[in-house]
Amino acid sequence: MENLFSEALIATIRKAPVIAVLTIDRAEDAVPLSRSLLRGGISAVELTLRTPAALDALDRIKAETPEITAGVGTILNPEQVRAVKNRNAAFGVSPGLNPQVVAAAKELGLYFAPGILTPSELESAYSLGCNVMKLFPAEPAGGLSYLDSINAPYAHLGIQYIPLGGVSQENLPRWLEHPCVLGVGGSWLAPRKLIQEKDWDRISRTCEKAAETAVKIRKPYTQHSPALEKP
Repeated sequence: MENLFSEALIATIRKAPVIAVLTIDRAEDAVPLSRSLLRGGISAVELTLRTPAALDALDRIKAETPEITAGVGTILNPEQVRAVKNRNAAFGVSPGLNPQVVAAAKELGLYFAPGILTPSELESAYSLGCNVMKLFPAEPAGGLSYLDSINAPYAHLGIQYIPLGGVSQENLPRWLEHPCVLGVGGSWLAPRKLIQEKDWDRISRTCEKAAETAVKIRKPYTQHSPALEKP
């Protein structure tokens, strides 16, 4: 079965396992934001397709801060898959499991992780070639105990998960220590309000805490770049 996440991308996320989930209202904020993430030690993002600025923001991030592994989330239909692939996103993510979206991602060669929450969704995603899945909403569903329960019958398949929804600095260590968790995603690293306020320093400080946690649990991790001292 052809997997929808490459081994190279899996290795990249495992080394930099904290993914900043971003909602950007103004494309001009994309580059100073990405630089603030890098200063804080975060080098992977999921740009949500919740605003008209998302794809333009992706273009700017890829052009100005290529160190960022820039994926796109909230992909809800095949047309968005095509748009994301045309912009050369590193990967795509959806909140749920839509077979048409997964099929489009497979056809176009977009690395993709669908959202799952139930055993039936997990089996369907696996049958479509998904080896990495987004567990959403992770904490409201029951957290790590829920992940252990849902994964138990499928552990021999080697499926890896990216939990989102309720992940925070407080529970980040527990998620990253779990052997089935490839990486985690969350908006607490760069909340929409702080992006709107252009509070890049505060975002960097928040990212530093998450990156320090990841360093303790998984090494090597991303390094600070002296070239990115100013937004």
